[in-house]
Amino acid sequence: MIWYTALVLAVAAERAAELAVALRNSRWSLARGGVETGRGHYPAMVALHTALLLACLAETWLAGRPFTAPYGWIMAAVVLAAQGLRWWCVRTLGRRWNTRVIVVPGLPLVTGGPYRWLRHPNYAAVAAEGAALPLVHGAWVTAVLFTALNAVLLAVRIRCEDGALAAAPVRPGTVDART
Repeated sequence: MIWYTALVLAVAAERAAELAVALRNSRWSLARGGVETGRGHYPAMVALHTALLLACLAETWLAGRPFTAPYGWIMAAVVLAAQGLRWWCVRTLGRRWNTRVIVVPGLPLVTGGPYRWLRHPNYAAVAAEGAALPLVHGAWVTAVLFTALNAVLLAVRIRCEDGALAAAPVRPGTVDART
């Protein structure tokens, strides 16, 4: 269980790195006239993702959930793949990536990287990680609860984000401004 605790703490550190990137990107977007929407659901998102990490540890330690190979290793690989996809999204969107919904008017939709195949690849990464991280060490209750609550929250989030993107005017001839 010690190595699983280390894994969950590593994911928590990764999330802290995401928040640092998001804060920097928020400042960049707002300085360029970015408009934030969806503030109402953001605290619920933060609470759910924080609860995921705490519940992974609590269920594993308190319920004595076992590590079952090779299933646990497969789930660990899914967690790692989700991290790779998430950071591919961050790199592709550049300064436009954020944990909040902030749209800079005039910038076109990004259609490269993972956005070439999926409209919301970052959320696919979140869903995969949220299901797999608890299951690395048998925390199936956490996996089920997070997946269900995350599905509800993502329905709200995606509707909010799609609406914000659709409402933002795009200037003709603009290019992806990731700098």
